[in-house]
Amino acid sequence: MKRPGRRARDVPPSRFRPRDLVTEAVAGMLQRPARSALTALGTVLGVGTFVTVLGLTATTSSRIDSRFDRFTATEVTVEDVARQQDEFAGPGFPEDADRLVRRLNGVRHAGVYWPVRLGDGTTVRSSPLEEARGEPAEVVAASPGVLAAAEPVVSRGRLYDAYHADTAQPVAVVGAGVAARLGITGLDGAPAVFIGDQPFTVTGIIDDTERKADLLLSVVVPTTTAQRLWGPPADGARMLITTELGAARQIARLAPTALRPDHPEYLKAVPPPDPRTLRGDVTGELERLFLLLAGVCLVIGAVGIANTTLVAVLERTGEIGLRRALGARRRHISAQFLAESGALGVLGGLVGTAVGTATVVVVAVVRDWTPVVDPVTVAAAPVTGLVTGVVAGLYPAWRASGISPADSLRR
Repeated sequence: MKRPGRRARDVPPSRFRPRDLVTEAVAGMLQRPARSALTALGTVLGVGTFVTVLGLTATTSSRIDSRFDRFTATEVTVEDVARQQDEFAGPGFPEDADRLVRRLNGVRHAGVYWPVRLGDGTTVRSSPLEEARGEPAEVVAASPGVLAAAEPVVSRGRLYDAYHADTAQPVAVVGAGVAARLGITGLDGAPAVFIGDQPFTVTGIIDDTERKADLLLSVVVPTTTAQRLWGPPADGARMLITTELGAARQIARLAPTALRPDHPEYLKAVPPPDPRTLRGDVTGELERLFLLLAGVCLVIGAVGIANTTLVAVLERTGEIGLRRALGARRRHISAQFLAESGALGVLGGLVGTAVGTATVVVVAVVRDWTPVVDPVTVAAAPVTGLVTGVVAGLYPAWRASGISPADSLRR
């Protein structure tokens, strides 16, 4: 005859198979579909923001990189350092500097420019009357090559050309900011600007530029005209060179010798620095900021899942007691509620991934960009939702596993 204890050991222990776990989790979600959808909404927002932020950051970074690379590879600045080498040296740039540099293979446009040093109190005004209000504006002497290299957008009129420069014509191109302050809205009446008492006919108004944005706040006159009126530049003369893609560093090596074969040390060619560190810092700060926002959304989603799961535990106390009475162990109850909260997290993660990816594509299409979404981000987003749901369900699952069968069945 077997002892009762021996019989008890022969009874197989209760088990909770993974398939049953998934079935129970899905059934728990479908029992209250509206509540489940609202609970998963926080995770949808968090994961969607996560995917959107990383996708838009990658997309804009790619676009910024291409623009930075374009300008890095196509722009060279040459500085006049003759006075630093020899205090008795004259101007570092020869009179035909533009022509000499354009002979180099790979050069698109080139021109010399410098800020004009005006006398104290000299202003720019749009009327010859002395009592007319003047505006303090920067006057820049620039050859036609500089205007071509800057790639300006002219809203009114046209740029001055080689004829104006060769004949030292009193003409000027003004930036949109200066034109607005002087009240110049059109060129129908051939308006003029007065630098001190010297009139300059306005040939064009610059609305935007690809390079040298300071031209928008300047009055630009030909270099020959500036030399005739105010003399050669004392210092600060520079040359702006635009090149074919990838030729900037080669032109930077050749330009000083091409300009001054007798004294190449009088000129210093400066290709623009590589802006990878700057753009990396900018995109990194933006990414961290928006990832923090995504983290806040995920926390809100986790709190929502935890709250709903805890309410579900209180509502299903009788069910939990019945399961315990039929042989379910504490770990089975915990696994059941963790599976439900995890399923809500996965659902929110999948929907959030779809919403975030669609947002990146729509924004890219509207802005005429190329959408960039890292596959790792798409794969990690549902996992993030799962982790959020499981973490949110830890406390409710622990509470559910601690419910006594006898107490729950008495309620």
